[in-house]
Amino acid sequence: MPLDPDAAMRAALAAIAPEADLVDVGPDEDLQEALDLDSMDFLNFLIALAESTGVEIPESDYHLVHTYAGCRDYLARRAA
Repeated sequence: MPLDPDAAMRAALAAIAPEADLVDVGPDEDLQEALDLDSMDFLNFLIALAESTGVEIPESDYHLVHTYAGCRDYLARRAA
């Protein structure tokens, strides 16, 4: 079954910040700012994504996943 990046992101976020909702985040908004995540929350979000999808996100790629669209596209490309 192909990876659903949106579902993976929602599940990871629910585990880290259940009060945050991706529905209100625009595609080019910074995830940390839009969801009021501190740096540890964001790191835990990326770790949860890696654990649930098998897609490792190295620190050197963090700049690629800081927006909703960037994170979704990164997961889709790496999982393919």
